[in-house]
Amino acid sequence: MKWTRKPGEPIYQRRHLVALALAVGLPVVLLQLYKVYIGPVSFEAQMGFGILVSILAGIILYYTYRSSAQNQQ
Repeated sequence: MKWTRKPGEPIYQRRHLVALALAVGLPVVLLQLYKVYIGPVSFEAQMGFGILVSILAGIILYYTYRSSAQNQQ
């Protein structure tokens, strides 16, 4: 029996999950690399950078995958 998606049900393809994991993990990884190679960072700078990268990653994900989501309707 072939599984069919119901209307409105989210699409979870492997590339979507990998991109989401990158968007979530990227701020943490970049901050740790900065601390290792450059030096300590204040808490405010860490929060600001984390929020900025998360917002940018979310916007990129939205524009990258909205067309594939619209095609699945």
